[in-house]
Amino acid sequence: MAVKTKHQFSFEWQQKRYAIAYDTVGQGKPVLLLPAFSTVSSRGEMQGIAERIAHRYQAVTLDWLGFGESERPALDYQPALLQQMLQAFVQQTFSEPVAIIAAGHTAGYALQLAQQEPQTCSSIILVAPTWRGPLPTMGVPKPLAAAVRQLVRFPVIGQGLYQGNTTKGFLRLMYGRHVYADKSHLTPEFIEQKQQITRQPGARFAPAAFVTGGLDPVRDRQEFLTLLQSSPVPVLLILAAQAPPYSKQEMTAMAAIPKIQSLTLPGTLGMSEEYAAEVAQAILPFLDANIPHNSGVRS
Repeated sequence: MAVKTKHQFSFEWQQKRYAIAYDTVGQGKPVLLLPAFSTVSSRGEMQGIAERIAHRYQAVTLDWLGFGESERPALDYQPALLQQMLQAFVQQTFSEPVAIIAAGHTAGYALQLAQQEPQTCSSIILVAPTWRGPLPTMGVPKPLAAAVRQLVRFPVIGQGLYQGNTTKGFLRLMYGRHVYADKSHLTPEFIEQKQQITRQPGARFAPAAFVTGGLDPVRDRQEFLTLLQSSPVPVLLILAAQAPPYSKQEMTAMAAIPKIQSLTLPGTLGMSEEYAAEVAQAILPFLDANIPHNSGVRS
């Protein structure tokens, strides 16, 4: 098995620098893997795919600012911040166009990067893509969602709210409801490991922005479909067979765009981790066809 190497990228925002964690595995043309936003978001979710494509490519897995092992400052997390982080990372890390595998909510960020900086991307793969955060999807009005986001920022009450939504019982419930298709995978060890991700200092700020719709990359479905349709690079869409009804409806609308290649695999919103082997097998032919093949990350 190829050896994984840990790295740090220094990202500057409003005259301050923040450490961004990322790993590389394998050699060859670069492929960047972006984990979905969530309270337990971690580049480890993409490691299964990374290891399975590392015999042909250099796979780079990234933790977003405010998530995983990257720094988690108490910033006002918004799309402009994370879009700038992604753009800076790609421009400064890769010496040639990179293929991007984006899970969940990060789909819009990958598409916007290709739109704004087409020379940085060779192709995009969207795995169980979404564009609207959990509370807006549930019909919570924007003002109320924004109020919840601000409440979570308060020291005592905010921490209490956040911890109540990251108990092992709640995490198991959420995973069983719409993240993993096979509940037998939700072992005590698995849930324990996921909860550890939520217990980092400053862990609540970025996830609260995601849950309340503060990281939604677009305003509505049509804006997302327009972004997808106008992609300057080839796109492959991986639909989740067991996705929740609303998410499945959105993915079906995406797949209806004529020039978009799509296929359906087992799993739900966490399919990039739960069904990493199936996803990797499905995407390799697309990568091979759309990455001009010889070396990836700047030293």
